[in-house]
Amino acid sequence: MSIELRHVSKRFGSVSAVEDVSLTVADGELVALLGPSGGGKTTVLRMIAGLEVPTSGDLLVRGERVNDVPVQKRNIGFVFQSYALFKTMSVFDNVAFGLKIRNTPPAEMQARVDELLKLFGLDGLGRRLPHQLSGGQRQRVAIARALAPRPSVLLLDEPFGAVDAKIRQELREWLVRLHRELHVTTIFVTHDQEEAMEVSNRIVIFSRGRLEQIGSPRDVYEQPKNEFVARFIGVLNVLELTVRGGAARLNELSFPSHGVAEGETLRIGFRPYAVQISSNLQEHPHSAVIRHVYFLGVQLRLELETPSGLILRTRIVKDEFLRQGLEQGSSVSFQIREYRVLSTGANNLSPEVATVHSAANFAEGI
Repeated sequence: MSIELRHVSKRFGSVSAVEDVSLTVADGELVALLGPSGGGKTTVLRMIAGLEVPTSGDLLVRGERVNDVPVQKRNIGFVFQSYALFKTMSVFDNVAFGLKIRNTPPAEMQARVDELLKLFGLDGLGRRLPHQLSGGQRQRVAIARALAPRPSVLLLDEPFGAVDAKIRQELREWLVRLHRELHVTTIFVTHDQEEAMEVSNRIVIFSRGRLEQIGSPRDVYEQPKNEFVARFIGVLNVLELTVRGGAARLNELSFPSHGVAEGETLRIGFRPYAVQISSNLQEHPHSAVIRHVYFLGVQLRLELETPSGLILRTRIVKDEFLRQGLEQGSSVSFQIREYRVLSTGANNLSPEVATVHSAANFAEGI
């Protein structure tokens, strides 16, 4: 393994920033640390870099315990969100900085910097100062500087947070291509779910200093371990139902009780794609009106309102929306094709063992 954390915790006085985190990152992986502000992800990154020392637990880099190893001896490249470029140094000198500190021979340093400037699409910009570059170019200079000494691990803290949406998308795609070419073990921190899903091989999700789930983008989206992950990754409709007459009910919606006692509550969650709609009012068992339409390019996000005032979110591709002749204010029929049990009032069902049920299993209940 390239990086391993074994029961690592970090406290700042009485505040627990990271609590008993264990994870491994294999050689060549591109891993995202994802979570809300204050979740612990940046503290984990800083401990790996050597900028913070764990309060307890062990941190290993390539099998060597490095808790007490200083930053400069870890062979780790670190890129800050603010770029942290030297304003009075040229692009060439910024990229060459780590090589100069290591007393790299001039010819070797020139060849390495030229190689990186070409690889990063910065040819001909070596003499420019940082303020003469675009935000995307400055970020690429910062990453090139971190990679110049050939680190074993590259750490990126909110790498694209300081650029606009268009440049951020271009940098994401560029980072994926760069990683495929260089195959450097890379860990990056982000609070952007889409960014983590799009770029990484695996996602490590944090909340309040605790590790909530590790998995591929598909795993954490389709098989979230708990309600926090389900809500944080993508959009989730959540309904709180009450069991009456042997079924879990909320207004006009009805689901199986899942063994919950009469009068107790059952919470379920389902993704927007699980809500199937039709302009044919007889096709599905429930009715609603499209109250809002949000254009997202090839997809549209819709808000449905049922006769009782319940709001549900769904998505539909633009071509299908147009084919059905739908528009804001249209009446539709709908069904919920699948859902996940989140918790029960009496049994406190663990989200880790919640099951997903297809519409075929409870068609009469919806």
